[in-house]
Amino acid sequence: MKRLLVVTGGGDCPGLNAVIRAIVHRASQERDWEVLGSIQAFNGVLREPTEVVLLDNKKVAGIHFQGGTIIETTNKGGPFAWPVKDKNGNWTTVDRSDEMIRKLQIMHIDGVINIGGDGSQRISKRLYDKGLNIIGVPKTIDNDLSSTDSTFGFQTAVQVATEAVDKLVTTAASHNRVFVLEVMGREAGWIALNAAVAGGAEVCLIPEIPYNINKVKEALEKRFHRDRGFAVVVVAEGARPQGGDVVTQENDEVGYENKKLGGISGHLIQQLKESGFEHDMRQTILGHLQRGGVPTAYDRVLSSHFGVKAFEMALNGDWGKMVSYRHPDFISVPLEEAVAKPNLVTMDNPMVKTAQGLGISLGI
Repeated sequence: MKRLLVVTGGGDCPGLNAVIRAIVHRASQERDWEVLGSIQAFNGVLREPTEVVLLDNKKVAGIHFQGGTIIETTNKGGPFAWPVKDKNGNWTTVDRSDEMIRKLQIMHIDGVINIGGDGSQRISKRLYDKGLNIIGVPKTIDNDLSSTDSTFGFQTAVQVATEAVDKLVTTAASHNRVFVLEVMGREAGWIALNAAVAGGAEVCLIPEIPYNINKVKEALEKRFHRDRGFAVVVVAEGARPQGGDVVTQENDEVGYENKKLGGISGHLIQQLKESGFEHDMRQTILGHLQRGGVPTAYDRVLSSHFGVKAFEMALNGDWGKMVSYRHPDFISVPLEEAVAKPNLVTMDNPMVKTAQGLGISLGI
Protein backbone atom coordinates (compact mmCIF):
# COMPACT_ATOMS: atom_id res chain seq x y z
CA MET A 1 0.00 0.00 0.00
CA LYS A 2 1.37 3.41 -1.03
CA ARG A 3 0.74 6.35 1.26
CA LEU A 4 0.19 9.94 0.23
CA LEU A 5 0.16 12.78 2.77
CA VAL A 6 -1.96 15.88 2.10
CA VAL A 7 -1.07 19.21 3.72
CA THR A 8 -2.90 22.56 3.67
CA GLY A 9 -0.70 25.49 4.66
CA GLY A 10 -0.83 29.28 4.87
CA GLY A 11 -4.06 31.25 5.08
CA ASP A 12 -7.36 29.43 4.69
CA CYS A 13 -9.00 29.74 1.31
CA PRO A 14 -12.36 28.81 -0.27
CA GLY A 15 -11.87 25.59 -2.25
CA LEU A 16 -9.35 23.81 -0.02
CA ASN A 17 -11.84 21.11 0.91
CA ALA A 18 -12.76 20.59 -2.73
CA VAL A 19 -9.09 19.88 -3.53
CA ILE A 20 -8.82 17.41 -0.64
CA ARG A 21 -12.01 15.66 -1.76
CA ALA A 22 -10.79 15.43 -5.36
CA ILE A 23 -7.47 13.89 -4.29
CA VAL A 24 -9.21 11.29 -2.13
CA HIS A 25 -11.85 10.40 -4.73
CA ARG A 26 -9.22 9.98 -7.46
CA ALA A 27 -6.99 7.93 -5.16
CA SER A 28 -9.88 5.63 -4.25
CA GLN A 29 -9.94 4.45 -7.86
CA GLU A 30 -6.49 2.95 -7.35
CA ARG A 31 -6.36 -0.18 -5.18
CA ASP A 32 -2.95 0.41 -3.66
CA TRP A 33 -3.09 4.05 -2.49
CA GLU A 34 -3.98 5.44 0.92
CA VAL A 35 -4.38 9.17 1.64
CA LEU A 36 -3.55 10.79 4.97
CA GLY A 37 -3.91 14.37 6.15
CA SER A 38 -1.54 16.30 8.42
CA ILE A 39 -3.32 18.59 10.89
CA GLN A 40 -2.30 22.26 10.62
CA ALA A 41 0.07 21.93 7.70
CA PHE A 42 3.37 20.17 8.51
CA ASN A 43 2.88 20.89 12.21
CA GLY A 44 0.82 17.72 12.50
CA VAL A 45 3.86 15.66 11.51
CA LEU A 46 6.26 17.61 13.70
CA ARG A 47 4.15 17.44 16.86
CA GLU A 48 4.40 14.71 19.46
CA PRO A 49 2.14 12.84 19.40
CA THR A 50 1.77 13.06 15.63
CA GLU A 51 -1.53 14.52 14.40
CA VAL A 52 -2.27 12.72 11.16
CA VAL A 53 -5.68 11.44 10.07
CA LEU A 54 -6.90 8.97 7.45
CA LEU A 55 -8.73 10.62 4.55
CA ASP A 56 -11.18 8.31 2.80
CA ASN A 57 -14.39 8.78 0.81
CA LYS A 58 -16.49 8.78 3.97
CA LYS A 59 -14.31 11.45 5.59
CA VAL A 60 -14.55 13.81 2.61
CA ALA A 61 -18.22 13.24 1.75
CA GLY A 62 -19.98 16.55 1.15
CA ILE A 63 -17.05 18.81 2.03
CA HIS A 64 -16.58 20.34 -1.44
CA PHE A 65 -18.87 23.31 -0.73
CA GLN A 66 -17.56 23.99 2.76
CA GLY A 67 -15.12 26.81 3.45
CA GLY A 68 -11.92 26.32 5.41
CA THR A 69 -10.12 22.99 5.52
CA ILE A 70 -11.04 19.85 7.44
CA ILE A 71 -7.36 19.23 8.21
CA GLU A 72 -6.86 22.83 9.41
CA THR A 73 -4.05 25.14 8.41
CA THR A 74 -1.48 27.52 9.83
CA ASN A 75 0.91 30.23 8.67
CA LYS A 76 3.11 29.87 11.73
CA GLY A 77 5.99 27.50 12.35
CA GLY A 78 6.78 24.83 9.80
CA PRO A 79 9.71 22.50 9.15
CA PHE A 80 12.27 25.25 8.51
CA ALA A 81 11.18 27.68 11.24
CA TRP A 82 9.78 25.77 14.20
CA PRO A 83 9.25 28.20 17.11
CA VAL A 84 10.94 27.31 20.40
CA LYS A 85 11.47 29.22 23.62
CA ASP A 86 15.05 29.51 24.83
CA LYS A 87 16.18 29.30 28.45
CA ASN A 88 15.72 33.07 28.81
CA GLY A 89 12.10 32.87 27.78
CA ASN A 90 12.69 34.38 24.35
CA TRP A 91 11.22 32.87 21.20
CA THR A 92 13.44 31.72 18.37
CA THR A 93 13.16 29.20 15.53
CA VAL A 94 14.94 25.99 14.60
CA ASP A 95 15.19 23.97 11.39
CA ARG A 96 13.43 20.60 11.83
CA SER A 97 13.18 19.70 8.15
CA ASP A 98 15.62 16.76 8.26
CA GLU A 99 13.89 15.39 11.33
CA MET A 100 10.51 15.69 9.62
CA ILE A 101 11.69 13.92 6.47
CA ARG A 102 13.04 11.05 8.58
CA LYS A 103 9.73 10.86 10.40
CA LEU A 104 7.84 10.69 7.11
CA GLN A 105 10.09 7.83 6.04
CA ILE A 106 9.32 5.98 9.27
CA MET A 107 5.60 6.57 8.60
CA HIS A 108 6.10 5.01 5.12
CA ILE A 109 4.90 8.17 3.36
CA ASP A 110 5.66 7.84 -0.36
CA GLY A 111 4.87 11.44 -1.24
CA VAL A 112 3.31 14.71 -0.12
CA ILE A 113 0.82 17.06 -1.76
CA ASN A 114 1.29 20.54 -0.34
CA ILE A 115 -1.70 22.82 -0.99
CA GLY A 116 -0.68 26.42 -0.44
CA GLY A 117 0.42 29.76 -1.81
CA ASP A 118 3.79 31.32 -2.53
CA GLY A 119 5.27 30.71 0.93
CA SER A 120 4.03 27.12 1.04
CA GLN A 121 5.45 26.33 -2.39
CA ARG A 122 8.83 27.79 -1.40
CA ILE A 123 8.76 25.27 1.46
CA SER A 124 7.84 22.59 -1.09
CA LYS A 125 10.86 23.51 -3.21
CA ARG A 126 13.26 23.38 -0.24
CA LEU A 127 11.88 20.02 0.89
CA TYR A 128 12.15 18.61 -2.64
CA ASP A 129 15.77 19.78 -2.78
CA LYS A 130 16.32 17.74 0.39
CA GLY A 131 14.97 14.62 -1.32
CA LEU A 132 11.28 14.60 -0.32
CA ASN A 133 8.78 13.51 -2.97
CA ILE A 134 6.41 16.47 -3.05
CA ILE A 135 3.84 18.11 -5.34
CA GLY A 136 2.41 21.61 -4.98
CA VAL A 137 -1.15 22.82 -5.53
CA PRO A 138 -1.51 26.62 -5.96
CA LYS A 139 -3.82 28.15 -3.36
CA THR A 140 -4.19 31.84 -2.66
CA ILE A 141 -6.97 34.41 -2.78
CA ASP A 142 -4.30 36.91 -3.89
CA ASN A 143 -3.82 35.26 -7.32
CA ASP A 144 -0.14 36.18 -7.14
CA LEU A 145 1.47 33.03 -8.58
CA SER A 146 2.65 33.75 -12.12
CA SER A 147 3.03 30.15 -13.26
CA THR A 148 -0.72 29.49 -13.32
CA ASP A 149 -3.52 31.41 -15.02
CA SER A 150 -5.55 31.40 -11.83
CA THR A 151 -5.45 30.17 -8.24
CA PHE A 152 -8.53 28.78 -6.53
CA GLY A 153 -10.08 31.01 -3.89
CA PHE A 154 -9.43 34.17 -5.88
CA GLN A 155 -12.79 34.28 -7.64
CA THR A 156 -14.63 33.74 -4.36
CA ALA A 157 -12.70 36.57 -2.71
CA VAL A 158 -13.53 38.84 -5.66
CA GLN A 159 -17.20 37.89 -5.37
CA VAL A 160 -17.24 38.78 -1.65
CA ALA A 161 -15.50 42.09 -2.31
CA THR A 162 -17.84 42.92 -5.21
CA GLU A 163 -20.91 42.24 -3.07
CA ALA A 164 -19.44 44.59 -0.46
CA VAL A 165 -19.08 47.34 -3.08
CA ASP A 166 -22.69 46.75 -4.17
CA LYS A 167 -23.91 47.18 -0.60
CA LEU A 168 -21.78 50.25 0.06
CA VAL A 169 -23.09 52.00 -3.05
CA THR A 170 -26.63 52.13 -1.64
CA THR A 171 -25.64 53.43 1.78
CA ALA A 172 -23.16 55.89 0.26
CA ALA A 173 -25.87 57.28 -2.02
CA SER A 174 -28.36 57.52 0.84
CA HIS A 175 -25.98 59.55 3.02
CA ASN A 176 -24.00 61.47 0.36
CA ARG A 177 -20.82 59.83 1.61
CA VAL A 178 -17.56 58.40 0.40
CA PHE A 179 -16.92 54.82 1.50
CA VAL A 180 -13.40 53.43 1.47
CA LEU A 181 -13.41 49.64 1.20
CA GLU A 182 -10.15 47.91 2.19
CA VAL A 183 -9.58 44.46 0.69
CA MET A 184 -6.85 41.83 0.94
CA GLY A 185 -4.18 40.94 -1.61
CA ARG A 186 -0.87 41.74 0.09
CA GLU A 187 1.51 42.94 -2.67
CA ALA A 188 -0.95 42.14 -5.48
CA GLY A 189 -3.91 44.30 -6.50
CA TRP A 190 -6.00 41.71 -8.32
CA ILE A 191 -8.84 41.49 -5.80
CA ALA A 192 -9.16 45.26 -5.54
CA LEU A 193 -9.00 45.84 -9.28
CA ASN A 194 -11.52 43.15 -10.18
CA ALA A 195 -13.94 44.20 -7.44
CA ALA A 196 -13.69 47.86 -8.49
CA VAL A 197 -14.52 47.04 -12.10
CA ALA A 198 -17.30 44.59 -11.20
CA GLY A 199 -18.81 46.83 -8.52
CA GLY A 200 -18.48 50.13 -10.32
CA ALA A 201 -16.19 51.89 -7.86
CA GLU A 202 -14.98 55.40 -8.65
CA VAL A 203 -11.41 54.94 -7.35
CA CYS A 204 -9.19 51.87 -7.07
CA LEU A 205 -5.79 51.96 -5.38
CA ILE A 206 -3.43 49.00 -5.66
CA PRO A 207 0.12 48.18 -4.46
CA GLU A 208 1.64 48.15 -7.94
CA ILE A 209 0.59 51.74 -8.70
CA PRO A 210 1.48 54.17 -5.88
CA TYR A 211 -1.18 56.87 -5.69
CA ASN A 212 -1.11 60.66 -5.66
CA ILE A 213 -3.52 61.83 -2.95
CA ASN A 214 -4.35 64.98 -4.93
CA LYS A 215 -5.43 62.83 -7.91
CA VAL A 216 -7.64 60.78 -5.60
CA LYS A 217 -9.17 63.94 -4.16
CA GLU A 218 -9.75 65.33 -7.65
CA ALA A 219 -11.58 62.18 -8.75
CA LEU A 220 -13.79 62.22 -5.67
CA GLU A 221 -14.62 65.91 -5.91
CA LYS A 222 -16.08 65.27 -9.37
CA ARG A 223 -18.67 63.02 -7.74
CA PHE A 224 -20.17 65.88 -5.70
CA HIS A 225 -22.25 68.93 -6.65
CA ARG A 226 -23.32 71.35 -3.94
CA ASP A 227 -22.55 68.77 -1.23
CA ARG A 228 -24.68 66.12 -2.95
CA GLY A 229 -23.11 62.95 -4.32
CA PHE A 230 -21.39 59.75 -3.31
CA ALA A 231 -18.45 57.51 -4.20
CA VAL A 232 -16.83 54.19 -3.37
CA VAL A 233 -13.06 53.74 -3.16
CA VAL A 234 -11.61 50.22 -3.25
CA VAL A 235 -8.12 50.08 -1.78
CA ALA A 236 -5.85 47.04 -1.51
CA GLU A 237 -4.23 46.49 1.88
CA GLY A 238 -0.78 46.82 0.31
CA ALA A 239 -1.46 50.12 -1.46
CA ARG A 240 0.78 53.07 -0.67
CA PRO A 241 1.10 56.74 -1.61
CA GLN A 242 3.80 57.98 -3.95
CA GLY A 243 6.96 58.32 -1.90
CA GLY A 244 5.31 56.63 1.08
CA ASP A 245 5.30 53.25 2.76
CA VAL A 246 2.84 50.40 3.12
CA VAL A 247 0.70 50.63 6.27
CA THR A 248 1.51 47.77 8.65
CA GLN A 249 0.55 46.82 12.19
CA GLU A 250 2.58 45.59 15.14
CA ASN A 251 2.62 41.80 15.25
CA ASP A 252 3.73 39.75 18.24
CA GLU A 253 2.36 36.39 17.07
CA VAL A 254 4.97 33.70 17.61
CA GLY A 255 6.07 32.05 14.38
CA TYR A 256 4.30 34.49 12.06
CA GLU A 257 6.93 35.85 9.69
CA ASN A 258 4.91 37.96 7.22
CA LYS A 259 4.29 41.67 7.65
CA LYS A 260 0.83 42.24 9.10
CA LEU A 261 -0.83 44.56 6.61
CA GLY A 262 -3.92 46.62 7.30
CA GLY A 263 -5.09 50.12 8.06
CA ILE A 264 -4.59 51.81 4.70
CA SER A 265 -8.29 52.77 4.53
CA GLY A 266 -8.10 54.88 7.69
CA HIS A 267 -4.77 56.34 6.58
CA LEU A 268 -6.28 57.28 3.21
CA ILE A 269 -9.23 59.04 4.85
CA GLN A 270 -6.84 61.03 7.02
CA GLN A 271 -4.79 61.99 3.96
CA LEU A 272 -7.92 63.16 2.15
CA LYS A 273 -8.95 65.29 5.12
CA GLU A 274 -5.49 66.86 5.28
CA SER A 275 -5.65 67.59 1.53
CA GLY A 276 -8.84 69.59 2.06
CA PHE A 277 -11.52 67.07 1.07
CA GLU A 278 -14.49 68.02 3.22
CA HIS A 279 -17.18 65.46 2.41
CA ASP A 280 -18.27 62.75 4.85
CA MET A 281 -16.16 59.59 4.70
CA ARG A 282 -16.37 56.13 6.27
CA GLN A 283 -14.17 53.03 6.07
CA THR A 284 -15.00 49.34 5.79
CA ILE A 285 -12.35 46.64 6.20
CA LEU A 286 -13.44 43.28 4.79
CA GLY A 287 -10.60 41.35 6.38
CA HIS A 288 -11.10 37.62 6.76
CA LEU A 289 -14.62 37.70 5.32
CA GLN A 290 -12.81 37.29 1.99
CA ARG A 291 -11.19 34.03 3.11
CA GLY A 292 -14.19 32.23 4.57
CA GLY A 293 -17.51 30.86 3.48
CA VAL A 294 -18.78 28.85 0.55
CA PRO A 295 -16.55 28.79 -2.56
CA THR A 296 -18.10 29.84 -5.86
CA ALA A 297 -18.88 27.20 -8.47
CA TYR A 298 -15.84 28.35 -10.46
CA ASP A 299 -13.50 27.78 -7.52
CA ARG A 300 -15.04 24.38 -6.75
CA VAL A 301 -14.47 23.28 -10.35
CA LEU A 302 -10.92 24.67 -10.44
CA SER A 303 -10.13 23.02 -7.09
CA SER A 304 -11.45 19.69 -8.34
CA HIS A 305 -9.30 19.92 -11.47
CA PHE A 306 -6.24 20.67 -9.32
CA GLY A 307 -6.92 17.79 -6.90
CA VAL A 308 -7.36 15.17 -9.61
CA LYS A 309 -4.29 16.41 -11.50
CA ALA A 310 -2.18 16.45 -8.32
CA PHE A 311 -2.95 12.83 -7.53
CA GLU A 312 -2.26 11.74 -11.10
CA MET A 313 1.11 13.49 -10.89
CA ALA A 314 1.83 11.45 -7.74
CA LEU A 315 0.65 8.31 -9.50
CA ASN A 316 3.11 8.97 -12.33
CA GLY A 317 5.96 9.97 -10.00
CA ASP A 318 5.96 13.55 -11.30
CA TRP A 319 7.50 14.98 -8.13
CA GLY A 320 9.06 18.38 -7.56
CA LYS A 321 6.38 20.16 -9.56
CA MET A 322 3.24 22.21 -9.02
CA VAL A 323 -0.13 21.85 -10.71
CA SER A 324 -0.76 24.73 -13.11
CA TYR A 325 -3.80 25.91 -15.03
CA ARG A 326 -2.82 27.07 -18.49
CA HIS A 327 -6.12 27.49 -20.28
CA PRO A 328 -7.55 25.13 -21.34
CA ASP A 329 -5.06 22.62 -19.93
CA PHE A 330 -3.93 21.49 -16.50
CA ILE A 331 -0.22 20.84 -16.54
CA SER A 332 2.71 20.56 -14.14
CA VAL A 333 5.49 23.12 -13.78
CA PRO A 334 8.76 22.78 -11.81
CA LEU A 335 8.51 24.21 -8.30
CA GLU A 336 11.49 26.42 -9.12
CA GLU A 337 9.48 28.02 -11.92
CA ALA A 338 6.36 28.19 -9.78
CA VAL A 339 7.98 30.50 -7.21
CA ALA A 340 10.36 32.35 -9.53
CA LYS A 341 8.37 35.58 -9.65
CA PRO A 342 5.04 36.89 -8.35
CA ASN A 343 2.02 37.63 -10.51
CA LEU A 344 1.52 41.38 -10.12
CA VAL A 345 -0.63 43.93 -11.93
CA THR A 346 1.17 45.82 -14.70
CA MET A 347 0.11 49.03 -16.40
CA ASP A 348 -0.38 47.25 -19.72
CA ASN A 349 -2.70 44.64 -18.24
CA PRO A 350 -6.17 44.55 -19.87
CA MET A 351 -7.83 44.96 -16.46
CA VAL A 352 -6.00 48.25 -15.92
CA LYS A 353 -6.99 49.48 -19.37
CA THR A 354 -10.60 48.46 -18.77
CA ALA A 355 -10.68 50.22 -15.39
CA GLN A 356 -9.31 53.40 -16.95
CA GLY A 357 -11.76 53.06 -19.86
CA LEU A 358 -14.60 52.97 -17.33
CA GLY A 359 -13.33 56.17 -15.75
CA ILE A 360 -12.04 54.53 -12.57
CA SER A 361 -9.24 56.61 -11.06
CA LEU A 362 -6.10 54.72 -10.11
CA GLY A 363 -4.74 57.73 -8.25
CA ILE A 364 -2.27 58.70 -10.98
